[in-house]
Amino acid sequence: MKEQLIHQSCREFSEALASKAPVPGGGGAAALIGALAAALGSMAVNLSLGKKDFLLFEADHRRMLREADSLRRRFLSLTEEDAAAFEPLSRAYSMPKNSPDYAGVMASATLRAAEAPLEMMRCCCRLIALLEELREKASPLLLSDVGCASEAARSALTCAAMNVFANTRMLPDNGKAQDLAAQAESMLSEYIPRAQAVSDSVMGCLREPKT
Repeated sequence: MKEQLIHQSCREFSEALASKAPVPGGGGAAALIGALAAALGSMAVNLSLGKKDFLLFEADHRRMLREADSLRRRFLSLTEEDAAAFEPLSRAYSMPKNSPDYAGVMASATLRAAEAPLEMMRCCCRLIALLEELREKASPLLLSDVGCASEAARSALTCAAMNVFANTRMLPDNGKAQDLAAQAESMLSEYIPRAQAVSDSVMGCLREPKT
C-alpha cells in the first residue's frame, strides 16, 4: 500500500512535491500550509492558557484550542483527499476526446478535483476568524506567532483558491462549476482582508519600540 502523504516526514513530502509525481501538488501544499497555520494558532493558545494575566479567557482558550486542533487535523486529511481526487482527473485526461462519455467523465472528475481545495478554503476562513479572536486574547509574547499564523492562513486560502479556479475554468458553461467558483470568490473577498488586518495589527505592534 502506498504511504499516505500525511505520514511522510517533512523531507519526504518536500521531495515528493519537488519530483515529477503528479501528487502532492499545489492543493497538497495549500493544505499543509493551512495545517501549519492552525498548529501555530494552537501553540499561541497553549502558551497563553493558564497564565495569570489571561485567566479571564481560559474558557475561550480551551474552545479555541479544540477548534484549532480540529482544523489542523482536517487540513492534513485534505492533503489525502486532494491527491485522491486527482487520480480520476488524470485518467480522464488520458481518454480519447472522441469517446462518447468523454465530456461527462471529464466534467465529473474536474468538479471532484475542485471540492478538496474549496473545503480547504472553508477551513482557512474558520481559522482566520479564530486568529482574529486570538489576536485579542493571546499573550503579547505570542503576537508574532499569531501574525505568522495569519500570514500562513492567508497564503493557504489564496493557494487553495487557485486550485479551485484551475478546475472550474475548464467548465465555463457548467452551472455547478460556476457555483463553486462563486463560493471561492466570496471567501477570498471577505477573508483575505481580514487576515491582512490581523497581520497588519501584529506587525504594527512588533515595530513599535518596547517601553
